[in-house]
Amino acid sequence: MTRFTLAAAALIGLSHGAAAALQQCGPAQYDPANYVCWENQFLCPVTAGEGLSYCNGACYSKFMYTCNNNILALLPTAESAFTLTVSNPALPLLDGKPVTAQGLRLWLSGETKSYCPSVVDPNCPPGNVTSIAAGGYGGASMNTMVPGGQQVYLTPDWNVGYTQAHSAYIPPGSTSTGFAAYQGGGFINLNGNGWGWVACPPRASGPAGPEWTLYGRNSTNAESLNYCTPINLKVTPYPGQGAAAWQYT
Repeated sequence: MTRFTLAAAALIGLSHGAAAALQQCGPAQYDPANYVCWENQFLCPVTAGEGLSYCNGACYSKFMYTCNNNILALLPTAESAFTLTVSNPALPLLDGKPVTAQGLRLWLSGETKSYCPSVVDPNCPPGNVTSIAAGGYGGASMNTMVPGGQQVYLTPDWNVGYTQAHSAYIPPGSTSTGFAAYQGGGFINLNGNGWGWVACPPRASGPAGPEWTLYGRNSTNAESLNYCTPINLKVTPYPGQGAAAWQYT
């Protein structure tokens, strides 16, 4: 949460004056591509394509907070399985596209890959939608039926992966806690040095695959991910009953 004074806003407006036509917010000028004006006197930044909302002196994200009677509070946590979609109107190629599981990684758009053994037929879950369930102590897992489940984690470089079915192996240096999912909000990385999620386009030096890659950005990998675009991950309740897949591959 960030609070801005009008004096600071005026300086902000001047620094961005060459980039776009400035607008007025009270006595301050600002760039509407980078800030939103509330009540003609309060400026909040645009972060990951979201113009932050205003609540009694604080700017906040609707992916994590709500404001009632000028009191800022966390959204309720998601208690059931959910799907994720990309949110950033400034990135129309991906905005509204689903997060999908494939190759033990989460991708942005693309096709969900799953498997169900023949002995389970005809009781296999659909397997065509990627669904996640928030766990205890800040963990998360794939919404699968396979015994032992499939845990979600951040790789040492903060790419988002999940464990192989029938295996609990996670690479050394990975992070398996610090996640939160909020009803009507977003899937948030709460790890201390986290700087939010980014969408990274396909490139030869990145993970193999034709789709955009999902990373958590932090103080150690920010420079290497400077070609990526900040995004939010919108939480939507999984519409099905029970597990969404036997296992994701």
